[in-house]
Amino acid sequence: MKGIVCEEVGKFIWREDLKEPVLEEGKAIVRIRRIGICGTDLHAYQGNQPFFNYPRVLGHELAGVIEAIGENEANLHRGDQVSIVPYIHCGECSACISGKTNCCKNMKVFGVHIDGGMRELISIPLEYLLKTEGLTLDQSAMLEPLAIGAHAIRRSQMAAGDTVLVIGAGPIGLGVMALARYAGAKVIAMDVNEERLAFCKSWAQVEYTVNALHQPKEQLAAITNGESASIVIDATGNAKSMMNAFELVAHGGSLIYVGLVKSDISFNDPNFHSREMTLMGSRNATKEDFAFVLQALSAKYIDIDRYITHRTDFADMINQFDGWLKPESKVIKALVEIN
Repeated sequence: MKGIVCEEVGKFIWREDLKEPVLEEGKAIVRIRRIGICGTDLHAYQGNQPFFNYPRVLGHELAGVIEAIGENEANLHRGDQVSIVPYIHCGECSACISGKTNCCKNMKVFGVHIDGGMRELISIPLEYLLKTEGLTLDQSAMLEPLAIGAHAIRRSQMAAGDTVLVIGAGPIGLGVMALARYAGAKVIAMDVNEERLAFCKSWAQVEYTVNALHQPKEQLAAITNGESASIVIDATGNAKSMMNAFELVAHGGSLIYVGLVKSDISFNDPNFHSREMTLMGSRNATKEDFAFVLQALSAKYIDIDRYITHRTDFADMINQFDGWLKPESKVIKALVEIN
């Protein structure tokens, strides 16, 4: 079986001798057709991903077709198009028992803690398959990154009419913006790149943009009549941005970190307490979040064709990958096709 392995930092190898999966009870064999390239994949390749070991088959933004499956009560059949929910939870820890499977104590993320989908076939338990009838393969592969944003929105307890500031116009931040708009929020986008901010307006249809390099507090105050934002979601994965975000939250508001940084973060406690702020982390997603994204995609609310800016076939991915790391490539989302 063909596949790509991240052998060590900065090194992929092409393999044609990977072991093919064998059908087991309670699982399906899925032929992978699309692989989205995530920031996690980029960080793993560069050696910046926490909780990571080499060698590893990357890939957790996945769409495919069921190749083999036994009798089941999930109404899944051979030939069904599916998306993969890549968060393998234990079902026994306190988080799982309380329904927070996205932050399972013993979490094994497909393509991060265990080998993922950069290969022709995978074996996956049925509970982690989501049938995507009516969506394209591209849309199916993008369910996972968009679900990350959907979970951050759900964590924030955002309601229609709320003012939401989203910091960081990368693929996760853009998903947060589009889905917050879909849920009825007034969205303000913040980034350091004017071209990306223009994309926030045209693609995510945000009402306002703020350039973080030019007095962001003052710009935000002008937009909100001095009240700041009741919900701030930082999707940068940048420690400085995450710390500065404390200054942008309205009194009584919430700050949600959906971006992850491999370092410590500090903040001024009196400032934090005086606002009675709520600080939250947002990790992964649940099936409810996938369902919310599926609804938005089915309603044709999100333009996946413009979200995916780069694509290549599987055999050429290694040649393309280093280029996607360069800012001048202007990648929003890269997609790998397996035919």
